Amino acid sequence: MTFYTMKYIQNNQNTNQAVLYALMLVAALAMIIFALLYLHNRFATKYRDLGIIALLFLLLFAGTQYEKYVQLNTQKSQAIQIVPFIKSIAKDENVSTSDVLVSSTVLTNGMIVRVDSKNIDYQLNLNDDRNTYTLTQAHVIDHKVEVIK
Repeated sequence: MTFYTMKYIQNNQNTNQAVLYALMLVAALAMIIFALLYLHNRFATKYRDLGIIALLFLLLFAGTQYEKYVQLNTQKSQAIQIVPFIKSIAKDENVSTSDVLVSSTVLTNGMIVRVDSKNIDYQLNLNDDRNTYTLTQAHVIDHKVEVIK
């Protein structure tokens, strides 16, 4: 079973998108070059076709980038929800926030919360409005735990 610390949740929400940006730049440059070549020689329609293909690749990469942007915003909003939850658990158990480990990086019903210094596991039961919760003591079958900090 894998557990995450609050430090990991706060620091690892960014994804590397440099490759996608580079591909978008290459497709945009290719589209511009092929458009200029087509305008220079209007009888060579291969440049127009290649420009259209470059435009389609640019649109494909832009759509992928937008999808990743939406997904990243969803992950950040869910991570923002779990940070106050971890702080609340730490306050209730009188431990530091680094002692509270969770089995998910987003706030989900049924996830396992471990208070590491006390070696106690709880299962989270969220209310429908996600503003209140109850913790019931849980017993983990496999005690081999990987903590990602």
